[in-house]
Amino acid sequence: MYHCISRVVGGQRLLDDLGKQKLTAIVTQQARFCGVQVITYCMMSNHFHLLVRVPEAGEVTDLELLERVTALYGKKGTLTQLARQSWEQRGRVDPDLRQGLLGRMGDVSAFMKEVKQRFSRWYNRQSDRFGTLWAERFRSVLVEDQPGTLEVVAAYIDLNPVRAGLVADPKDYRFCGYAAAVAGDRVAQGGILSFQEAKEWGLGGAEYRRRLFVGAGTAGGSGKVVLNREQIKRVLAQGGELSAGEILRLRLRHLSDGVVLGSKGFVNEVFVQYRERFGKRRKDGARRLRGVPLAGLMSLRDLRVNTVS
Repeated sequence: MYHCISRVVGGQRLLDDLGKQKLTAIVTQQARFCGVQVITYCMMSNHFHLLVRVPEAGEVTDLELLERVTALYGKKGTLTQLARQSWEQRGRVDPDLRQGLLGRMGDVSAFMKEVKQRFSRWYNRQSDRFGTLWAERFRSVLVEDQPGTLEVVAAYIDLNPVRAGLVADPKDYRFCGYAAAVAGDRVAQGGILSFQEAKEWGLGGAEYRRRLFVGAGTAGGSGKVVLNREQIKRVLAQGGELSAGEILRLRLRHLSDGVVLGSKGFVNEVFVQYRERFGKRRKDGARRLRGVPLAGLMSLRDLRVNTVS
């Protein structure tokens, strides 16, 4: 599981509604090809967030390969036609072509690279522009694949437009996974349901909405008022506790800069796996989320300054 973030060069707000819509379509299309599951997403004017599940490598049959290639390139695409021609004539996809296609699947780096490159080409043509669109390769946080952690990260992503002051309710921002799910998108619903006990949207969607608004917001006509950022920071500085909903309305650097996010056991397991990358004095990996009382969650990176903004 990865929380991936990429920003527009110079922080410019280049992505209008059409651009956000196109980026969403490219992500969906590329995910189908790569075999990656998008749990949720949020497309903002100068950056985007994705929470994705990359499955373990497994056998991909020729028929499945043909379906994925067709989903990405269309029936008339050159690679689609080559793959289908070799399958129809020889009963299998050409080994070299097959290997080249599989090499682009099941890898978060390849997935993000394709998404960003495809969108850059579209955007530059659309805007009569040339040059770099993205400010960096991309940043990612390895996320433990367990319901509590996924729910926190997904809510953090879907609440981006709320934190930015664009909407009061994430369902009203149509370029995020939650809004797409509320609007009836089965793929978006499936992403959110993947970490819920409920298996149908009516119950699972209601439970997720409670997470988005618990203890704060104006959901369900409660009349509660969302605390502003300065109020929340002041409460935290004074040692007060906030609800998860209030916390997730702030930008938490742990969720974007923490490197690994999850339970103490999960973070320490990753630390042991990559022990050589850390100093000799460091004994373990798990670090608490400073200033953020989210029970059970820890990160690999110890953020001492400006963890909440």
